Amino acid sequence: MASIAELEKIVPQVRRDISRMVHAVNSGHPGGSLGCTEFFVSIYFSVMKHNPGKFSMDGVGEDLFFLSNGHISPVFYSVLARSGYFPVKELATFRKLNSRLQGHPTTHEGLPGVRIASGSLGQGLSVAIGAALAKKLNKDSNIIYTLHGDGELQEGQIWEAAMFASAKKVDNIISSIDLNGQQIDGSTDSVLPMGSIKAKFEAFGWDVLSNDNGNSISSVLETLALAKTHTGKGKPVMIIMKTEMGHGVDFMMGSHKWHGVAPNDEQLAQALKQNEETLGDY
Repeated sequence: MASIAELEKIVPQVRRDISRMVHAVNSGHPGGSLGCTEFFVSIYFSVMKHNPGKFSMDGVGEDLFFLSNGHISPVFYSVLARSGYFPVKELATFRKLNSRLQGHPTTHEGLPGVRIASGSLGQGLSVAIGAALAKKLNKDSNIIYTLHGDGELQEGQIWEAAMFASAKKVDNIISSIDLNGQQIDGSTDSVLPMGSIKAKFEAFGWDVLSNDNGNSISSVLETLALAKTHTGKGKPVMIIMKTEMGHGVDFMMGSHKWHGVAPNDEQLAQALKQNEETLGDY
């Protein structure tokens, strides 16, 4: 298991990857990807029990992760590559024709680490619950992890899945919500206010934890460790994780305008300067 210092060394490299990937094709979603970097680095380099070198779709004997808000694929691909699922140099093919690294993760290209096509918002929790039930049927004690955007909670399927998970006592799943308060058209409060997300999930029968600093490795690790102690007790577990859109690149931070806009040449240079190379670019 990597130390906090080792994880913090990986974070700026992942932010460099994200910035370079979307810049190269002038397309993609940097804001949410940058904001969730600490979460992904923690999950893949410390928290999950997984085997990058022997990827299988069924994932027997492993913890599984499902990305529901698939538009933040740049951070997903970077961490998959950096943790050994496929060569880092393949990041240079992001969003190009015939690439396995499409704008939203897909499965027919056979990219190791990707178990579901995602990006059609609202669907990931349903799939993850199915995987969690399969673990139970197979007497597999490993955990299912998921990530969702806060704007994604405006999709009705999320709440159908939430209701099902608590009713069926799916208590081997730890879901997280990226609560950055931003979506493509503006703040979530201006698009469709959701009130207390914590109260809603509690009303739907979930065990809800809060993380007020999702851009801190130590905070993310602490909350995920606590969440794991809540599994196996008859309730699904939800973490409401506050992050900042575009965190780590000062001109993107806190702005919905960077939800799906790529940096130009000058902006890329600024982003790279603010995140020192640590592992080597692709």
